[in-house]
Amino acid sequence: MNFLELAKSRYSVRQFEDRPLSQEDIDKLLLAAQAAPTGRNNQPQRILVINSDEAVDKLKNCTKCHFGARTAMLVCFNKDESWVRPFDGELSAPVDASIVTTHIMLMAQSIGVGTCWVMFFDPDKTREEFAIPENLVPLALLVMGYPHKDAKPSERHSVRKDIDEFVVYNSFS
Repeated sequence: MNFLELAKSRYSVRQFEDRPLSQEDIDKLLLAAQAAPTGRNNQPQRILVINSDEAVDKLKNCTKCHFGARTAMLVCFNKDESWVRPFDGELSAPVDASIVTTHIMLMAQSIGVGTCWVMFFDPDKTREEFAIPENLVPLALLVMGYPHKDAKPSERHSVRKDIDEFVVYNSFS
């Protein structure tokens, strides 16, 4: 499968088989995360793998959007390790962690693992449940697993704006 086919075939899976991911598949996802580019190669990402029954129960206290997944990854960034843009002080770490998350999602799709990027989670509750230190910022929650045979993309999945609605050349004026 070429990259565009892979990217188009990936969708937010909200129905999983009742089994956790294999350690082999988790390792592949983490290798993809490790390969992601980051600002100045500072690699501020920190990933919490949630795959024990106890941890999954804690996750359910943080979000209603777990969709029965038996595995999840919480992608955080260490704000103390972020590259800082000198012109305005913006941190690269939120972007870095988003790129890491995207690498995980695309690798997952390539090996038959479904993911759903969940933004509907309580960061304070998540910090409390998983003892996340103050210097780490929870950014992206990926619930994941082997897609259930009935899993399918939402009806909005293939609805896309025309390219000319979001691309301009040379100036926004």
